[in-house]
Amino acid sequence: MNSPSNPETGRSRRLFLAVVVLAAVATLAVTALLINIFERKQEAKNPFYRVVDLNNTIDDPATWGKDFPMQYDLYLRTTDMERTKYGGSEGVPHSPTQADPRSVVARSKLQEDPRLKAIWAGYSFSADYRERRGHAYMLEDQTFTERQKFAPPAMCVNCHASMVTTYLKLGDGDIMKGFNVISDSHMTYPQIRQQVKHAVACIDCHDPKTMQLRVTRPAFIEGIRALKASQGIPNYDVNKMATRQEMRSFVCGQCHVTYYFQPPNKRLTFPWTKGLKVEDIIAVEDEQKIKEWDHPDSGAGLIKARHPEFEMWNQGVHARSGVACADCHMPYMRQGGLKISDHQVNSPLLKINRSCQTCHHFPEEELKARAEEIQDKFFNLRNTALDALVDLINDIKAEKAKGATDTQLAQAREYQRKGEFMIDFVMSENSMGFHAPQEATRILGDAINFCRLGQLSLHGGPPPSHNPPNIETVASGTGLVGGDRK
Repeated sequence: MNSPSNPETGRSRRLFLAVVVLAAVATLAVTALLINIFERKQEAKNPFYRVVDLNNTIDDPATWGKDFPMQYDLYLRTTDMERTKYGGSEGVPHSPTQADPRSVVARSKLQEDPRLKAIWAGYSFSADYRERRGHAYMLEDQTFTERQKFAPPAMCVNCHASMVTTYLKLGDGDIMKGFNVISDSHMTYPQIRQQVKHAVACIDCHDPKTMQLRVTRPAFIEGIRALKASQGIPNYDVNKMATRQEMRSFVCGQCHVTYYFQPPNKRLTFPWTKGLKVEDIIAVEDEQKIKEWDHPDSGAGLIKARHPEFEMWNQGVHARSGVACADCHMPYMRQGGLKISDHQVNSPLLKINRSCQTCHHFPEEELKARAEEIQDKFFNLRNTALDALVDLINDIKAEKAKGATDTQLAQAREYQRKGEFMIDFVMSENSMGFHAPQEATRILGDAINFCRLGQLSLHGGPPPSHNPPNIETVASGTGLVGGDRK
C-alpha cells in the first residue's frame, strides 16, 4: 500500500526546479553578456577592416569609405546645411547656367551688409562673398564663385581640393616639389582645377597605411617651421615632432588660416615668421611689401585676411587649456563598440552634449546662451568698427576730391590698411569672436582707434598716441584716477 505523498517534499522539489531554472537563465544571461563584451573588445581591437589596399594614389573618399564606412557616412553629411545664430548656411535657390550649374548656393554676405562692398571695393571679394557651406561644397563653391572673374592665383585651390595626389604627380613623388611646380610654372586657377577631382578628403589628413594624422600642405609645413624657429625651436618637422593632440589641430590649421601670395610667382605663404597675432602678421606683410590691391576711393594699398581660425584659436583659452580643434568640431562619439571622431565637422553648438558638456557640466541651453552672448557682443562691436572704417574711407575720398596730395593722405591710408586688415581678420575668422573673445575685442578696439587716428591725421588732429593723454600724470596720483590723493 502506497504511502500518501508528503506536501513538504513536493514543495521542496518545485523550489529546487525553480532554483535550477533561475540558475540556468542567469548562466545564459551572464554568458550572453560576456560574449557581447568579448565581441565589443574585438571590435575595439580591430577598428577597421581592410577591404581596399589604400595608398597615396587613391584620393576618392568613397574608396576610403569602404574601409571606414562609419566615418565616410559622417563625411557625406557635411552636405547638411544647418544654421546656428551666426554661422552655418541656408540654401538659397539659384538658377543654373552654363557658367554656374549650381541649383542651390549659400546666402550672400554682401547683400546682408553692403558695407563689405565699400571696404573691399576694387577687389574680388566685393563681387561675391557668401556664408560658408560644409566641406562637401568647398571645391564646388570656389570653382563657381564670381571671384573667378578676377583671375585668382592657382594656389587658392590648396585649401579647397584634395591635393596630395596632385602634388605627388607634379613633383615626381615629392609633395614639396609639386607645390613649388605650381608656383614656378605660373599655373592659372583653371589649369590647376583640371588636375584635382575632390574636395578635401581622407587622404589629406590621414596616412593611408596607418591612419595616423599627418600634415600634407607644404605651406603649413613651412609656416609652422618658421613659427617654431621664432620661438627658439629650429628645424621643426611637424609630422615627426608634433604630439597627437597637437596634430588634431594642425591638420585643421593646414587650411583654416590666413595667408598671402608672395610676388612675383604668387607662392602661397603663411606669414608666421614673427608670430600668430594680427600685429605680427601685418608686420610680416609690411616687411615683404605685400599689396593685393589699391582701394579705388581712398587710394590705400591694402592686404586681405582670409580665414584665420587657427591663429585666433591659438589666442584663446581653449588652446591654452590643451583643447584641440577636433575636440569641439569633431568630438568623439560611440558607434557600437567603437569610439570614433565625428567627421561631419560642423559647429559645436549643433552638438553641445558631445562638444561642450564633456568639460562644462551645465545644461545645454545655458552653454548655448553663454556662447551666443559672446557672439552678440562681438557682432555689435564689429558693426561699430565697420562704421568707423567706412567713415575713414569716405573722409579720405573727400579730401582726395578736394585736391589733397598723396603725401598728405599717406598717414590716413596707412591707418586704413592696418585698421581694415584687423577688422577683416576677426570678421573673416569663422567663430564670431568665440575662439578668443578677449583678443577679438582687443583687435576691434585697436582697429576702431586706427580709424579714428586716420581721420585725425586728415583734419590736423594731435599726433597719434596709443595711450590716453596724461597717462603718466594719472598713474602718479596727481590726476583724478588712481594713486594716492593728497
